[in-house]
Amino acid sequence: MTPATERSDGTAGQPLRSDAERNRERITVAARKVFARDGLGASMASVAREAGVGIATMFRRFPTKEELVDAVFIDRMDAYADAVAVALEDPDPWNGFVGYIETACAMQAADSGFADVLITTFPTAKALERRRNEAYEGMVELIGRAKATGRLREDFDSSDLVLLHMANAGVVNATGDAAPDAWRRVVGLFIQSFEAPARGILPPSPGHDALYRAMLRAGPAADAARDARTD
Repeated sequence: MTPATERSDGTAGQPLRSDAERNRERITVAARKVFARDGLGASMASVAREAGVGIATMFRRFPTKEELVDAVFIDRMDAYADAVAVALEDPDPWNGFVGYIETACAMQAADSGFADVLITTFPTAKALERRRNEAYEGMVELIGRAKATGRLREDFDSSDLVLLHMANAGVVNATGDAAPDAWRRVVGLFIQSFEAPARGILPPSPGHDALYRAMLRAGPAADAARDARTD
């Protein structure tokens, strides 16, 4: 049976011919490699070159970068959401909270592309964003439980996790193979700063709306402009 395509909303599309399915698979495999190495800033043209297909073939299979990101990273977003679920099952909410942070940041360190995915919003990547939202709801619950134990500082906000992932992505992308474990130091410093009792008053949170705009700005619209300049 010829495999069916999958739309970004998770529903099945029309079946692909065998050669089209092979091209799709080659592109997704190549994209995983390129994004893991270079992050989401890698161009669609560089993915096509890695896959050994023409740019026209590339865009027939994935008309937008968001569709490619959705196909490549949905399994990783599933694993990320699972990490939140595991944290919620921990009988000690603080241990669950710390374990979630360490797991999620390790996932960023293992894959530069996913490091960027966690700090970027893709409005048309429906499956990816649905899982992200499910994970976010779990995180909010986890934060509340950790605060109730008295171990998490009261002024901690869920947007602080976004800032942590932004900082971690920056460290991962900046250090690369030169200092592959540097992110662990940064994450350890963050975790200690989150623990109660608080050592001082924090500056105001940038707010969820401002961070959402920042995550949008880091997405494919900016990449498209860069692609036009470089390819």
